[in-house]
Amino acid sequence: MKTQPMHPIKRWLFRRADNYQQNLKLLISGFGLFALGAILIATSEFLLRSSLLQESLALLGLVIAGTGIILAAFGYICLSVLRLFRILSTQQTDD
Repeated sequence: MKTQPMHPIKRWLFRRADNYQQNLKLLISGFGLFALGAILIATSEFLLRSSLLQESLALLGLVIAGTGIILAAFGYICLSVLRLFRILSTQQTDD
């Protein structure tokens, strides 16, 4: 019996789910960026007087923290949800 070719998106999801080290690097680097952004925000709040520099540093911290949250969330989703998707998909095709 002829098997159907896998959809490109599904193939990409499977490859992404199987790449544990890169997903873990994404999670850890996202956390690191978030921590750096939080440090910048705290520094601007507690160590600087009210000025344009304080607001600019806080904005930069928010952008960095937001980027870190997105990276960490993507890494976490790839590590957990996509792995479950991979396991459940292979179990369905094995039957």
